[in-house]
Amino acid sequence: MAGLGLPLHLATLLTGLLECLCFAGVLFGWPSLVFVFKKEHYFEKLCEPDAGLIGNATEQADCKVQDERFSLIFTIASFMNNFMTFPSGYVFDRFKTTVARLIAIFLYTTATLIIAFTSAGSAVLLFLAMPLLSVGGILFLITNLQIGNLFGQHRSTIITLYNGAFDSSSAVFLIIKLLYEKGISLRASFIFLSVCSTWHVARTFLLMPRGHIPYPLPPNYSYGLCSGNGTTKEEKETAEQENRELQSKEFLSAKEETPGAGQQQEARSFWSYAFSRRFAWHLVWLSVIQLWHYLFIGTLNSLLTNMARGDKELVSSYTNAFAFTQFGVLVAPWNGMLMDRLKQKYQKEARKTGSSTSVVALCSTVPSLALTSLLSLGFVLCASVPVLPLQYLTFILQVISRSFLYGSNAAFLTVAFPSEHFGKLFGLVMALSAVVSLLQFPIFTLIKGPLQNDPLYVNVMLLLAILLTFVHPFLVYRECRARKESPSAIA
Repeated sequence: MAGLGLPLHLATLLTGLLECLCFAGVLFGWPSLVFVFKKEHYFEKLCEPDAGLIGNATEQADCKVQDERFSLIFTIASFMNNFMTFPSGYVFDRFKTTVARLIAIFLYTTATLIIAFTSAGSAVLLFLAMPLLSVGGILFLITNLQIGNLFGQHRSTIITLYNGAFDSSSAVFLIIKLLYEKGISLRASFIFLSVCSTWHVARTFLLMPRGHIPYPLPPNYSYGLCSGNGTTKEEKETAEQENRELQSKEFLSAKEETPGAGQQQEARSFWSYAFSRRFAWHLVWLSVIQLWHYLFIGTLNSLLTNMARGDKELVSSYTNAFAFTQFGVLVAPWNGMLMDRLKQKYQKEARKTGSSTSVVALCSTVPSLALTSLLSLGFVLCASVPVLPLQYLTFILQVISRSFLYGSNAAFLTVAFPSEHFGKLFGLVMALSAVVSLLQFPIFTLIKGPLQNDPLYVNVMLLLAILLTFVHPFLVYRECRARKESPSAIA
């Protein structure tokens, strides 16, 4: 088993990366798919008679009701993508990896088959298919994030790498769009995605654990192909229990860690973390930035159509450019490497000063959180300028900031809270931020209606909201300083 350890870890890492890259986050390639749906006349019957003339690009592009339908589908799907992470996290924590992945495969396959067999006449089924697709994808991501536990000190890099791959899978819809323009039908593309579920099933039983991958990794830990050759079930359960206790102790406050405190150490409950100030500000940070990203993606086709004045060729060109930039897998590891490097630096300082390991881990997240807010600020500023060529820069800033956003979110939760609560806290923060993301549809309706396609006032409000997100890294930094200077400070 020892001989197979590293090759098995690498195989699990690479196949997991491929799974996230090609399947998990395809929802965020929505603008490319909307272009295809419009070509197939989805929801075109809802347009006014003079706006439904096939072949009239300018008139068809102005169909407000059609754009609203596509925006509503994305709003619901993106809401489910986040909201369902809480029950998904519970399923993962309670029933573990195999059950969670089988549910993901069922949802994903059902969604791709529905899309494959829809047409303009049954376009309403997209309201069912896209949420199923997004929930299946987020379950794939959740079950793969634990793979970072196999790589010890590179844990944050692996987690952000997977989140980057999740973002990059939006390029799958670009590939479907390009194939469509070459004559490959939408049905053929989605049937192929459905058939790929056999690969997901094989990976579930051959390369993934039945339970969870513990952190820190115990000696002789086995899973997947090697699960029958290593430790017994009882030994694994004992090792997992020891690791849970270790994690709980690691995240106790500095006062509790102080020798001679004379108090019984008790692990804090899930709800004590869920109602903490640290978690609340992290929720604000994620919700505000994510709302802007969702609003931008969900309305991009309409935005480009207005900027291009109905020129479908120009809209297609910029849609392709947007999709080509969606390779966050090339960007996200920078964030993880930054966190890992800082953590190693702070650990060296901690050994000299005797600081808590939890303080070290927390301090390493501050630059990542602040940089994500800064990138998002630049993204909002560029997107607010109605100049078409400038949108190339907007696309680049969008993918970088989004990769940093989700990578920082997952990495922050893993280092700021105990691992036994990760699935539930990850699900809770995504579920609550999903409620905020519902604002994207009324905002879109406001822009299309009273504001008459002028998003200036909306952009100003979102800009002010983005500035609010800088409070989160500032508070984390202040907490780190306080706990370094006063070991008895409350975490």
